[in-house]
This record gives sequence, C-alpha cells and structure tokens, in this order.
Amino acid sequence: MDLTTLTGLELVQAIIEGAIPHPPMFETIPMRLLEAANGYIKLRAQADGRHLSPFGGVHGGFVTTVLDTVVGLAVQTALEQGVGHA
Repeated sequence: MDLTTLTGLELVQAIIEGAIPHPPMFETIPMRLLEAANGYIKLRAQADGRHLSPFGGVHGGFVTTVLDTVVGLAVQTALEQGVGHA
C-alpha cells in the first residue's frame, strides 16, 4: 500500500480496519483505535502493572503518551493526501 496516496483520515481508517498494522507503541502502551473522523479519534487504552509508578499509581508517562497519540492521530485525520506530521 502506497501511504502517500492516502489522506490522513484514510490512513487512520486503514489502521482501524487492519490494512495497516497498529504501531508497535500500541503494544507497549496497550491501545486500540476504535473510530476516526475528521479531527476526531476514539481510542481505548488500558494501563496494567507495567505502567505503575513507584507509588502504585499509573505513571504520568502512560497518560501523556496516550494523550500525545490521540492528539497526533486527530491532527492526522485532517491532513491532505501524502501529508504527514511530527
């Protein structure tokens, strides 16, 4: 699949449909894309024992990674064909 021919929304939808694999980070931080629309992402994330801070709460890095992922994907859905972001 030539990713440069897809709009940002088409790219994200291809991940949801399984035509493009989920990013490896989705295994480190268990996440799954559920829905996408222009400027909208629905994602499920589940912290487990690997993500706890020394004090027993979910580490802030888990939360910020999920937030970074959702915002980045929402931006991606609004991009034109062949355009990416970092």
